[in-house]
Amino acid sequence: MCTALIVGNMIGSGIYLLPATLAPYGWNAIYAWVLTISGGICLAYIFSCLSRRYPNAGGPYLYTEKAFGKAPGFMVAWSYWISMWVGNAAIATGTVSYLSVFFPQLVSVGGLAPIVTLMLIWSLTAVNCRGAYLAGGVQLVTTLLKLLPLLAVIVIAFVAFGTQPDVRAEIPAIKFANVNVAAITAAATLTLWGLLGLESATVPADKVKNPSITIPRATMFGMLFTGIIYLLACSAIILMLPGEQVANSNAPFADFMQTYAGSGASSMLVLFAAISGFGALNGWIMLQGELPSAMARNGVFPAWLGVISSRGTPVRAHLVASLLLTVVVLMNYSRSMTELFEFVVLLSTTASLFMFLMCSLAALKLQLNGELQARSVVLVIAVLALLFAIWTIVGAGGEAVMWGLVLLIAGIPVYIWVRKNQV
Repeated sequence: MCTALIVGNMIGSGIYLLPATLAPYGWNAIYAWVLTISGGICLAYIFSCLSRRYPNAGGPYLYTEKAFGKAPGFMVAWSYWISMWVGNAAIATGTVSYLSVFFPQLVSVGGLAPIVTLMLIWSLTAVNCRGAYLAGGVQLVTTLLKLLPLLAVIVIAFVAFGTQPDVRAEIPAIKFANVNVAAITAAATLTLWGLLGLESATVPADKVKNPSITIPRATMFGMLFTGIIYLLACSAIILMLPGEQVANSNAPFADFMQTYAGSGASSMLVLFAAISGFGALNGWIMLQGELPSAMARNGVFPAWLGVISSRGTPVRAHLVASLLLTVVVLMNYSRSMTELFEFVVLLSTTASLFMFLMCSLAALKLQLNGELQARSVVLVIAVLALLFAIWTIVGAGGEAVMWGLVLLIAGIPVYIWVRKNQV
């Protein structure tokens, strides 16, 4: 279930459109995936080490707090938490958008789409309030289902490559003159969004059996497995279909299946994209409730958010987070608020990148303090993870970084107010 939480949160509905944005980069996109996955593995290793040393709920908040104190821990967790429920609005609306292919009334009937979106959100909130085991079961099933079309693309690609000489002949050759650092960096700026979620299992650590063993294993395996799926599936589409076709496609996976497996695949891919979004939404709703609950129990969020129900779930934190998510969803369905919504999504993604940076710094600080295993391999990988985290933030662009810092600073008065009212 921990592995399903990681894989399910990393692989959302966006993967089905990613090849179209990467297609213009050709082989540079493949190298970008290799670079991004390598950086993700370094980050996963650091989270594995931290979760083995601190197998408690809170994940990124806990690690930053242990290294730098409550205030820095709060600001990182504050921005990370906001990134969750704002990002969930995008996942929820995207999932319903895919469903509109099967149910056109979602588009034609005014007001129906936001109602269905909110029903989806609150249904999954109820699942998570019911218990972590039920939510984990939903995550496991949806993760297995969402992997089916991706694995199908990979298998079909290998079969076609091995049995059809004309397919091999049409794959563009590597021209090193066209491979350059600028293009790889630009492509990697797109692929790095696929890393968000690799830390997922560290947040609800108190719900995990043998967390010091289970979470590190799940984190490493989940990142490796997802990285391989990303690399193989996207590479197959980018290299085995005409670049112009992929770049202009609204459903590159469906185009691939239709080319190599026959017609009828398009509607099936849309269905699996909806399932993929549904599974990702379930996992992120779990985290958006678990994180503030852990912060409340550590004294940096109002204490009543940390209350645990008889079923072991933070019901109050789930309800507050989903209420905030509801507001953002309604903003998205208001045309006048669309640009604001897109801006906030960009800001929330940057907050996750800052979280990667702070956790990498925390690993280095804790190792220097002797609180983390002092091995040279840990030090080297921590440095690599730190450099990768810095690179991802630079790649996000100056505007995103600026507003990410604004979000961090905005948490300071909230922290002061909470601490003052708890004294």
